[in-house]
Amino acid sequence: MPDSSLPRHDSYAALRLPDFRRLISARIFLTIATRIQGLVVSWQIFKLTNDPLALGLIGLAEAIPSITVSLYAGHVADSVRRKNIIVAAVAVLVFCAAALWGFASPAGIGLLAKDSLYTLPLYSVIFLSGIARGFLGPALFSFMPQLLPSRDKLANAVTWNSTTYQAASVMGPAIGGYLIAHLGVASSYSVATVLLGLALLQFLLIASRPLPPLEGEKLGLKDSVLSGMQFIFQNQLVLAALSLDLFAVLFGGAVALLPVFAVDILKVGAAGLGHLESAPAVGSVLMAVLLTYFPLKRHAGRKLLWAVAGFGVATILFALSTSFWLSLFLLFLTGVFDSVSVIVRSTLLHTYTPEYMKGRVSAVNNIFIGSSNEIGSFESGVAARLLGVVRSVIFGGAMTVLVVGITAWRADKLRRLDMTPEDVKA
Repeated sequence: MPDSSLPRHDSYAALRLPDFRRLISARIFLTIATRIQGLVVSWQIFKLTNDPLALGLIGLAEAIPSITVSLYAGHVADSVRRKNIIVAAVAVLVFCAAALWGFASPAGIGLLAKDSLYTLPLYSVIFLSGIARGFLGPALFSFMPQLLPSRDKLANAVTWNSTTYQAASVMGPAIGGYLIAHLGVASSYSVATVLLGLALLQFLLIASRPLPPLEGEKLGLKDSVLSGMQFIFQNQLVLAALSLDLFAVLFGGAVALLPVFAVDILKVGAAGLGHLESAPAVGSVLMAVLLTYFPLKRHAGRKLLWAVAGFGVATILFALSTSFWLSLFLLFLTGVFDSVSVIVRSTLLHTYTPEYMKGRVSAVNNIFIGSSNEIGSFESGVAARLLGVVRSVIFGGAMTVLVVGITAWRADKLRRLDMTPEDVKA
C-alpha cells in the first residue's frame, strides 16, 4: 500500500512557473528557427556545390568559433548577469538570419554568382552565428536553474526543457522542408528571422536574476576558465557520461549527410529531407515525454549504455536502407536512444555542478557535446569523400558501438549509476 505521506510526483511542476514558461517558449522559437535555418543552409550549399564535403564544412565553420570562445564564454556566464548575455547572443542570431535572407534575395544571389568563392559569404555568416552560440549555450544552461524556487523541481525542469527542445526540433526541419519546396530559400530564411525575433522578445520578458553567491575567493581569468575543465576531469561519473556522448555524436551522426541521402539514395527531394531531419527529433520528444512521467531511476547507467549502443546500431542500419519509410523509422530510433543520453547527462551536470560555476562547466560541456555535432558533421563529410556516403555512416555507427564497449569496461561508476533520490545527492 503506497505511503500517503510521501509527496505526489507533479509532472508539470516546472511549467507552473511563469518565467520558466517564457524560457521554454523562447527556446521553442529559437530551436524551430535555427533548425529551419540549418536545413535551408545545407540545402542551398549542396545545390550550389553538389559536394558532401561542403556540407561537412558547414559544421566546421560553426564549430571553430564556438569552441574558440566557449571557455571564455563560460567565465563570462559566471561573471555577468546571464539574461544580458542571452539577449545579446540572440540579437546576433537575428542579424545572421537576416543576412542569410539578404543573400538569398535576387540582389544577394547576384552577389554570390559574381564571387568565385560563391559560398564564402554563407560560411562567414555561419561563423558569426557560431560565436553567438558559443556564448549562448553556457548562459542558457546556467540561467535555467535560477528560474526555479527550489532544487526539487530541477529534474522536472531538465526533462521539460529537453522535451520542448526536441518537439521544436521536430517542427523545425518539417517546416523548413515545406518552405523550401513551396516558397523557396529566401522565404524560408525570412520565417527563421521572424521566429528568432519572437525568441528575443520572450527572453526580454523574463525577469533578470543576480548571479549566485560565489563560494570561496574570486579567481582570475585564467584560473576561472580552467576551473570548469578541472571540475569535470576530476569527476569520473560526469566525465564518462560526457565522453560517451561526445564520441557517439562525433562518429554516429548521419544528419549532416541527409541531403545526400534525400537526393541521391532515397530520391525524396526537399520535402522528404524535412521529414528525415525531423524523424530523430520525433523519437526524442516521445521518449522525453515518457521519461517525464516515468523518470529514470534504477540502473540509469546501464540504460544509458544500452541506449547509446542502440543509437549506433540504428545508424548502421539506416546507412544500409534504401527504403524511405524504413529510413524514417531508423532515424526515429536514433532519436529515442539519444533522448535517454541527453536527459541523463543534463541531469548529472545540473545535479553535481555548483550554481556559481555552472557557466564554466556548461562551456566545457559545449565543447564536448555542442561543438561535437558540428565537428561530427565535418568528420562525416570527410569520411563520405574518402569512403563513400553509405560506408562512412556504417563506419560511424560501428565506432559508436565500440566506444560504448570501452566505456562500459572502463567507467564502473557510470555502469553502476542509479538516479534515485537517495543515490543522487543535491
